[in-house]
Amino acid sequence: MQYKEVSDSETTYTELMIPSYANFGGKVHGGIILSLLDKVAYICASKHSHQYCVTVAVEGVEFKSPVEVGDLVEIKASVNYVGRTTMIVGMRVECFKPQNGIVRHTNSCYFTMAAKDDLGNLVEVPGLILSNDTELRRFCEGKFIRKISQEKREILKSNLTNITRKEMEADCKEERCQIK
Repeated sequence: MQYKEVSDSETTYTELMIPSYANFGGKVHGGIILSLLDKVAYICASKHSHQYCVTVAVEGVEFKSPVEVGDLVEIKASVNYVGRTTMIVGMRVECFKPQNGIVRHTNSCYFTMAAKDDLGNLVEVPGLILSNDTELRRFCEGKFIRKISQEKREILKSNLTNITRKEMEADCKEERCQIK
């Protein structure tokens, strides 16, 4: 099996937030940021695998603070974990305000990407060479994220068919809902 350094796929992408990206509240649409994240995850995963890559899952995106028109958004990405055909790309988003030089961490997230060949079949990706404590920690976090994601998919596939209505009603009793 081939192995590659984490640094081989590290990607930094910067884009100016323009007025057409703004929502009705004057802030940049979260969907614009998600689109940029998807693009950067693709770039990073393709650099690692040397293949066409597709998004399998968005493992988590938390918006810590709004992005404003005029900000320079910088996305830093790396392949943090690899499975057989998938990679978890970790990304950190920072906003730079040119007028005052202030940099803010606006969000972090993880995308699971899969490598495919020209026929659309999944292909094996190179392993990762972990060169320092940060890369080792991120790999272990990625392994944990993958496990949680697989468990979540299993729950969603089950469609709660093995739980009776009575059990579901009891489970929702203390929640903010009314059951008719």
